[in-house]
Amino acid sequence: MDLSADLSVGERIRVLRESRGMSRATLAQLCGRGPDWLKKIESGERDLRSHQLLLRLAAALQVRDLSVITGSSDGPSATVPLGRLNHPTMPDIWGAVMQRSVVARSTAPVDPATLQGRVDQSWRLWHTSGHNRTEVGSILPELIRDAEAAVRSLDGPARRAALVALSDVYRLTGQATAYVAPAELAWVVADRALSAAQDADQPAAIAAAAWNMGNILRETSYPDEALRVVNEAADLIRPHLDDAPDDWRGIYGALQLHAAVTTAREGREGDAWRYWDKGDQVAKALPANYVHPSTVFGRANVDFHAVSVATDLRKAQKAIGLADDLDPDTMPSVERRARLWVEVARGHLQRGDRTAALHVMQMAHRIGAETVTYTPSARQVAADLWRSAPRAMRGEASHLAEAIGVAAG
Repeated sequence: MDLSADLSVGERIRVLRESRGMSRATLAQLCGRGPDWLKKIESGERDLRSHQLLLRLAAALQVRDLSVITGSSDGPSATVPLGRLNHPTMPDIWGAVMQRSVVARSTAPVDPATLQGRVDQSWRLWHTSGHNRTEVGSILPELIRDAEAAVRSLDGPARRAALVALSDVYRLTGQATAYVAPAELAWVVADRALSAAQDADQPAAIAAAAWNMGNILRETSYPDEALRVVNEAADLIRPHLDDAPDDWRGIYGALQLHAAVTTAREGREGDAWRYWDKGDQVAKALPANYVHPSTVFGRANVDFHAVSVATDLRKAQKAIGLADDLDPDTMPSVERRARLWVEVARGHLQRGDRTAALHVMQMAHRIGAETVTYTPSARQVAADLWRSAPRAMRGEASHLAEAIGVAAG
């Protein structure tokens, strides 16, 4: 189809969709989004910045080259790959989650404290491994089945403790399968995490599960619902904070940072910094070296989120200035350190400094290869660099794009 060079990205999507006789609802569903989201894209009310969503739209519209949608002829041809982004551990995780037996498995007595210890150890692995999806994904199926069996075999306080562990397992599953799981698995995992926490009647567990549910809602373009969920969870746990353990205050702070990013992505600058400031106040009230075991909320994470908020608000100069004052080694999570450099790269791209963006993206990939490979914002930066890096840097940009999987070797 010959599309006018004057058409915007949204207009190109609408023309392509209508030429194929597809309704807006049908195309949106193929991308895992709602029709209102697509309407905003087509009308230009919302920018389409996600490389992963561009790939999904192109595949659904049977377009083999992204330039047909983007209208850009600069750089190498961006071929649309067949199939969804996937990971080798997904089939076994799918089996553990979606093929749950209705008959209780016969097991030896389970100590909930031992089970929780295994879960905590798995969260530590998630945050310390450069290949966290592979290593954590390989142990999740057995951990899911053992946690389910423990809940079925116990009663009273022991069962409630096992339910908290089960909720933590499903939250970790949501993290380990983010962006690679089919939509139905992502929603099942999030719902089971929240249901287990509610059955345990433990406010901190409910708040942590709501934080996880908020991630799913935000990433599937339901920002208002994401904000509602995390605010309700914050309201639930707030009355307990005066005498609560540090981890209860930690998850409360994580909810504030979640809300800060959600509102920043919607361009609500005042709300974003207001939520960030609430998280900052929580961190100041906690011990200086405190780190929440799963969300890694603490001083370093609050500072890292300031960079993310500024980047999402497209305040590139502020984001880079904030990043200049950070020591990445203060963050105990490899995943978060890699994501920090991705945010800095986004800021450099917003300023048009592709050389700096490529340099920090290479750092991000060295720190956390799988984090970069499976994070949509990182893949988008790598794809943008591949298409538009300075001539002298094209070889390095192509190598990075190939390593991440956004370009064919």
